[in-house]
Amino acid sequence: MWWLWALIGVGALGLVYSAGYEVRAFTVRRVTLPLLPPASRPLRILHLSDLHLTPRQGRKARWLRSLIAERPDLVIVTGDFIAHAESVPAVLAALEPLRAYPGAFVFGSNDYYGPRLKNPVRYLLPDDGTRIHGADLPWQDLRDALVASGWHDLTHARLTDVVAGMDIELRGVDDPHLERDRYDEVRGPVGAAAVTIGVTHAPYRRVLDAMEADGIELILAGHTHGGQLCIPGFGALVTNCDLDRRRAKGLHRHGRAWLHVSAGCGTNPYTPVRFACRPEATLLTLMPGY
Repeated sequence: MWWLWALIGVGALGLVYSAGYEVRAFTVRRVTLPLLPPASRPLRILHLSDLHLTPRQGRKARWLRSLIAERPDLVIVTGDFIAHAESVPAVLAALEPLRAYPGAFVFGSNDYYGPRLKNPVRYLLPDDGTRIHGADLPWQDLRDALVASGWHDLTHARLTDVVAGMDIELRGVDDPHLERDRYDEVRGPVGAAAVTIGVTHAPYRRVLDAMEADGIELILAGHTHGGQLCIPGFGALVTNCDLDRRRAKGLHRHGRAWLHVSAGCGTNPYTPVRFACRPEATLLTLMPGY
């Protein structure tokens, strides 16, 4: 039975590593993408997702505040800011330095409903459409404060803004994981902006396909946590949506569009572990390329 004890030991070490170290090993990913017209200056986009911030997560909040050192031109958050009924002040304080820059956001399911303890095995099974919600969260207070900072709420919104001296077209939808997306409200061919960006919390293919068909060049999403528990050399086991697991995080093609899925920088408070999938923010630097 020595092998059984060895297996238990390896599992215990993995749990200690994933819950004690990796879940707090915040990192900034850097990606360069040639999307802008010739002679354009670079455009730096800081993509954040899945903060799942609670009032007592001081280390995560301090790291978020430190991201001001990246000096982005634009901040985009793809949902799941909060994870507690009293999280809104903590999120606003953590993002306070970044709110001085242009920004845009959508919400995810965990902004609307608080976390609940669930059987983790459910995530490994086919999605039957059942959603288990906790108590309502004060997402309206968060929305109002972010909008008052000058950030754009892209929930079923389409707009063009001037960022770093160039026109940027943005459009977004509400959370597809809750089937709240209504892309028809923002549907239509892209305009003549320097770059067009689509924003969604969960990267369901129906939304990605619709954005790509309209000519959107870059789509930003979160929700997947990059798989959260990954196998080295294999990657994510699941994505918690209908996106294939090989695109659970990072930059990939979706037809003619580029798709960036953030692995996020938080977790559900009831599953505070990560393995082979560090919590992250991504600095996307768009460069002249056509």
